[in-house]
Amino acid sequence: MSQRCRRSSGLWKIVVWDEAFFQGKKHEFTADCYSTPEHGFSTVRSCKIESGAWAGFEHSGFQGQQFVLERGEYPCWEAWSGSNAYHVERMCSFRPIACADHGHSRLMLFEQENFQGRRGELSDDCPSLPALGWGSSSWVCSQYPGYRGFQYLLESDSPTGEYKHVREWGSHAQTGQVQSIRRVQQ
Repeated sequence: MSQRCRRSSGLWKIVVWDEAFFQGKKHEFTADCYSTPEHGFSTVRSCKIESGAWAGFEHSGFQGQQFVLERGEYPCWEAWSGSNAYHVERMCSFRPIACADHGHSRLMLFEQENFQGRRGELSDDCPSLPALGWGSSSWVCSQYPGYRGFQYLLESDSPTGEYKHVREWGSHAQTGQVQSIRRVQQ
């Protein structure tokens, strides 16, 4: 994706609690949180996304399983982790996601690493890559059809906007299997 979005104040707001169902200690963020323990939370147990889209991570330092958090309420860990390949009961870091203008969004897919093999292009959500003839693609978002399984957040504002290897998808990348893709909503 060639167009990049700038992160500016006022576009993102997340409210987090250290207990489920919006109980306990509360804190508001409008920027990255590298480590919840640095803010007096061992982990986040519930949150509300008031503006923007956010990426939540299982461990501090934006490591481990990723969760895409869009506007709405997440009263307990199952609300953000329920459809993943394994349940993660904690979120220890999070950051805003700079979303592209969906009118100009475009994703190039390749079956193999280093931009090799069959190539395809998407400009809209795709709930099932196998339905389009892609058995197991190398790029983007959810491990299984219907946006289930491990999630991989690939952003256009990465250093080059390119991901040559599965390991560049995140510290939790276990497989290059991707069978559904969707755009992040603000």
